[in-house]
Amino acid sequence: MSALALPLAPAGDRLAAFDWAGVERELDAQGSALLPGLLSPDECRAMAGLYPREDGFRSRVVMSRHGFGRGEYKYFAYPLPDLVQALREGLYPRLAPVADRWNARMGIATRYPADHGAYLERCHGAGQLRPTPLLLQYGPDDYNCLHQDLYGEHVFPLQVAILLSEPGRDFTGGEFVITEQRPRLQSRCEVAPLRQGDGLIFAVHHRPVAGSRGTYRVNLRHGVSRVRSGARHTLGVIFHDAA
Repeated sequence: MSALALPLAPAGDRLAAFDWAGVERELDAQGSALLPGLLSPDECRAMAGLYPREDGFRSRVVMSRHGFGRGEYKYFAYPLPDLVQALREGLYPRLAPVADRWNARMGIATRYPADHGAYLERCHGAGQLRPTPLLLQYGPDDYNCLHQDLYGEHVFPLQVAILLSEPGRDFTGGEFVITEQRPRLQSRCEVAPLRQGDGLIFAVHHRPVAGSRGTYRVNLRHGVSRVRSGARHTLGVIFHDAA
């Protein structure tokens, strides 16, 4: 896997530069939060350039064959590229406290270890052994239906999508969309204004929302609107592994 070793250096400094208290406030308010410029343009191009390769991936999914939309994606194999591994290990401990707090508010007993390696041990002990970080590729008229990335019993409540292409230059259309379904209310739609290298943290499945009668769970789904021209690549960083 050394041919796929793309460094994220220095990961600690880069991630520490974000206002994580502000990120938590945005997650609580909207269910998503932006990390502007998480990756550099060179890192984005290098990561997107991995897509045509055969080595380093465990599977390829053509969305139209499964009713997922149009376009395709590939799941990385272990060992992950250095950049993806660094993102997983660096982001997880900053998000685990949010996940714990959300679960407490929703009456869910699950709590998460501070270290991502310890959390993967939990996944692997339950038979969730397959890595879930992935690269997605879209062309003209491709899209991704609204969905949730649930792969087994253990689901970490937050994940990150990083746009590797530049809107308006590399592609048009292809907006990242999140919907929230609230009890007894119509669904709310949010379009994330991503640029190349931006990361978006968002809820995988549900999140707590304060209501007049206490806290209730809001169900979320995410997808990508139709790409009108060009090519769009995304890196998905999911923290639980798949069965």
